[in-house]
Amino acid sequence: MNCTSCNEGRLLPSFIDGQFRAHTCNSCGGNWVLIEDYVAWKERNQDYQFFEDISFSEDEVEDSKRALLCPVSGTIMRKFRISAQNEHKLDYSSVMGGLWLDKGEWELLKNEGLAGSLNAVVTQNWQKGIREQNAKQTLTDVYKAKFGEEAYEKIKELRHWLLAQDQKADLRAYLMAEDPYSAEK
Repeated sequence: MNCTSCNEGRLLPSFIDGQFRAHTCNSCGGNWVLIEDYVAWKERNQDYQFFEDISFSEDEVEDSKRALLCPVSGTIMRKFRISAQNEHKLDYSSVMGGLWLDKGEWELLKNEGLAGSLNAVVTQNWQKGIREQNAKQTLTDVYKAKFGEEAYEKIKELRHWLLAQDQKADLRAYLMAEDPYSAEK
């Protein structure tokens, strides 16, 4: 197979960290991994722990920004974010169930604690969780800008306390009333 990323090298049989099968480009160092190979290895090695690479530097990670073609089927691969905190994206071929890891992406996944979740990253639930985390962070930023940091922390604390009360509806009505001691509406 020819490399889908650099279009110069060939994908040669190899192993990621000596653990599960892959095909590595002899030119750019990218890896083609079939999710079924990863999952089968993971099922046989359930207790295996991926350790962070202490010498890892995010500067060494490549991230292909352009659309990549699946090296097997030739179809366009989809891009999947790895986490809400990291903008980095992996390329996935749903036709073949394969994942393209640019040079350094495996080390990034290990460093982020995601190497044991490689198959989960390309699921709709994972991606939905990332979108929800991003939406929550966006609203947090909006509230902090609107209320100020100190007021935002106080109102969060009050809200948490209020939701834990048995009479929360009455308490909210009291708080929202212009004059809670007036008989007039």
